[in-house]
Amino acid sequence: MSLSIDVDATLEKMANDMRPLLDTRPLMIGIHTGGAWLAERLHKLLQFDEPLGTLDISFYRDDFTRIGMNPQVKASELPFDMEDRHIILVDDVLHTGRTIRAAMNEIFDYARPASVKLAVLINRGGRELPIQADIIGESVELKPGQQIKLIGPDKLELELQEAKP
Repeated sequence: MSLSIDVDATLEKMANDMRPLLDTRPLMIGIHTGGAWLAERLHKLLQFDEPLGTLDISFYRDDFTRIGMNPQVKASELPFDMEDRHIILVDDVLHTGRTIRAAMNEIFDYARPASVKLAVLINRGGRELPIQADIIGESVELKPGQQIKLIGPDKLELELQEAKP
């Protein structure tokens, strides 16, 4: 079942909300996979001069031993020096906060940035860690057992999924 959110229009809104951050000459990093797709679009909309970075946080997850290895692990690509730089971290869905915690752990293994701002397409609530987004495309309430998945990368759409019993 698809969600009635226009991803392209929401990305335009997010880009407009990010424009004040451009004064700090930030770097942009997307979290694989959905966050990287969104970051690529935002990077183009905002006409960044710096290259786009991507993170695969598979080895930084705190549930690694429980869920096992993701069969599609990708290499993180950070083609810039992050030391004392402002970072915009992009992900598709903010739920528990654990993915963002893992991404920040990886970023801080590389360098100590001046700041990290979080931009998410969907804020769905259900936080388990004290993490909040600075830029939010849409906020949604879901029933227990429901998940949101970003489908892409060519045409980005959101899909509502029911957890399997």
